[in-house]
Amino acid sequence: MTANHGNTPAAWTGVGIILIGFLVGGIGLLILSWPLFWVGVALGPLGGIVGYVLAKMGLGHDPVQR
Repeated sequence: MTANHGNTPAAWTGVGIILIGFLVGGIGLLILSWPLFWVGVALGPLGGIVGYVLAKMGLGHDPVQR
């Protein structure tokens, strides 16, 4: 188990981008702007990719030692 519970720069950045994507997509739905909605949809996977890349760059948690 990790002691940081996902509280790393990689996790915060990835989740932040995903949350912004949900916000942008929701606003796009409310104002009936399909391009804005699809930008929000695209930010979801982008946040996951950014979080993964940052974790591989050393900004994630250390591997579990067994």
